[in-house]
Amino acid sequence: MDHGILRVMSKAPDKRPRDPNQLGKLMVDIASGEIEDTISPKKKAPASRRGHAGGAVGGDARAKALTDAERSKIARLAAQARWKKG
Repeated sequence: MDHGILRVMSKAPDKRPRDPNQLGKLMVDIASGEIEDTISPKKKAPASRRGHAGGAVGGDARAKALTDAERSKIARLAAQARWKKG
């Protein structure tokens, strides 16, 4: 039985506000721990798409894979590029 009271349906828990001000407040509230982030894990970006959060190992892995001669050649070319006039 409805007594003329306007019922407000709540948004889906995974839905973010479209308004930049409301989204900013939501992010601050989540970061400060006032509310819990309710976005589902399947909607979050995988670690490989989050930049350094997935692990920045590219340079270290490449350096371990190179021989001393290859590393020296790369360093020589880099030095030439830095000192190139123009």
